[in-house]
Amino acid sequence: MKHNNEKTNAFLIHICAFAGFIFPFGNIITPLIAWQTLKDRSLFLDEQGKEAVNFNISYTLYVFLLSLLFIPFALGSIFNRNHNGMHWNNFNLNFDFDFDNLFGFIGFGSIAGIIYLIGIALVIVASVKAREGENYKYPFTIKFIK
Repeated sequence: MKHNNEKTNAFLIHICAFAGFIFPFGNIITPLIAWQTLKDRSLFLDEQGKEAVNFNISYTLYVFLLSLLFIPFALGSIFNRNHNGMHWNNFNLNFDFDFDNLFGFIGFGSIAGIIYLIGIALVIVASVKAREGENYKYPFTIKFIK
C-alpha cells in the first residue's frame, strides 16, 4: 500500500506543473512545494521531484529566451516604415505586416506553439510514467537542483 501511495505522490508532483495555467510561475512553484513536502518520504519521490522542478525551470527559461528572440521581429515591424529617417513629429506607431515580417511572426509563433505543446506532452508522459513507478528523466533538462 505504501508503494502505491508513493507512485501517486510522484504523479501529483509532475502533474501539478499545470498550475502554471492558473497563476504565473505556478509550473515551478507548485512542483517545488510538493517536492519539498514529500522528498523525505522516499528516494523515488526525491528524484522525481528534482526532475520535475528542473524541467519546469528549464522549460520556463527556454520559453523566455524564445520570447527574447521574438522582440527584434516585433520592433522591426514597427519601425520598418520609418527606415528613411526618424521624424518624431510625424511618427505613427503601426505594424507593417508585409511578407518578411509576417513570415517572422508566423515562424516564431509556430515554434512557440510547438514548444508549448511539447512541454505539455512531456509533463503528461512523466506523470504517467511516475504513476507506473518508473524513474522518468525529462529530455533537454538543465540540472539546477542536483
